[in-house]
Amino acid sequence: MKLFEKIANPREIRRKLGLNQQEFWSRIGVTQSGGSRYESGRNMPKPVRELLRLVHIEQIDLAKVKREDFEIVEYLKETHPDLYKSLRKAVRARIEAQEGETTDAVGVHG
Repeated sequence: MKLFEKIANPREIRRKLGLNQQEFWSRIGVTQSGGSRYESGRNMPKPVRELLRLVHIEQIDLAKVKREDFEIVEYLKETHPDLYKSLRKAVRARIEAQEGETTDAVGVHG
């Protein structure tokens, strides 16, 4: 998903995550009533769409992210691109393995 790409249906995202409106919208600093309006079709401001993407689609815990983390990533990309690519590949493999374990644990097979 591109930065600020239109989120077609936030209600669908919320339901897939199994969250009520309060839980879903409060994680990005939006009131339940505001979130309800967005779910009913009101246009979401770009910052809200981006927060929704980061928190609910990319699964980033914003409370744990620091500016220094981004600076380290940029430094690594610039000075050691091969190491960066290798680490990125390892992380993706780890995520896929964890997703597979989760799918097996709940008995879902695709």
